[in-house]
Amino acid sequence: MASKSKSRDDQIRLAVLIDADNAQPSVIEGLLAEVAKYGVASAKRIYGDWTLPNLKQWKDSLNKHSISPMQQFAYTKGKNSTDSSLIIDAMDLMYTGRFDGFCLVSSDSDFTRLAQRLREGGMMVYGFGEKKTPDAFVQACDKFIYTEVLRAETATPRAATKVPRSATAKPGKSAAEGVDPDTATAGPVTADKRTAIAARGAAGNAFPFELVRSAIDDASDDSGWAHLSSIGSYLTKVRPDFDPRLYGQKKLSDLLRQHPHLFVLEERGSAGALYVRLMRKV
Repeated sequence: MASKSKSRDDQIRLAVLIDADNAQPSVIEGLLAEVAKYGVASAKRIYGDWTLPNLKQWKDSLNKHSISPMQQFAYTKGKNSTDSSLIIDAMDLMYTGRFDGFCLVSSDSDFTRLAQRLREGGMMVYGFGEKKTPDAFVQACDKFIYTEVLRAETATPRAATKVPRSATAKPGKSAAEGVDPDTATAGPVTADKRTAIAARGAAGNAFPFELVRSAIDDASDDSGWAHLSSIGSYLTKVRPDFDPRLYGQKKLSDLLRQHPHLFVLEERGSAGALYVRLMRKV
């Protein structure tokens, strides 16, 4: 395989490959904005049988975002040949050595082995699909983003509840322990109350307290403090589909600030590096 080379400005070069049969044009703006967080979309291709009427809804999106449609006829009725075409192209692109990673847009588990093979070849793999995506494909990616989140972000946003900055403690000034902000009652947080609070989450998803606690335990020093970036890295490695937006917050720091009864955040240094520890039991 040819050696990889980055663009002149040293940005990550990504190939965006979309399975038109398993993706919706309504998410494309949010999807490409998300891709831009990880690198430059040097190639944008979408695969399907464009002679079929059900794919005509993609036309405006393809022109607007300069996505190349790749024609793949269904040689046998009832058989999907799009997958094979996308997989072959992905391998061809990997062997050019011009890309650092791939964005696979589909909810189809048939791309599980492709994601595994690309990672074996040293590629970063970002998956995009609906919540119905089988876990095998999700786990095969370095990072997986649910398109329902992207669709929600492109819609008209509702007024969000602001999380007070006081939830972040300055050095030597920790947030008050034992206070439940959800019920606005002070006092010790019992084990039962702590469990009930942790089970609640925004956007209809239960807050994954045990997962976050494991991340803090893994990344913490002897005093129990862990750097926020190390926590985020652990979460992505263990659950590629972990995303604060699933729980109503755009950033991990904001998600943790939303639960001052569970975590203490502290800013350190002139750059304001964030460190986190679990709330001490009372």
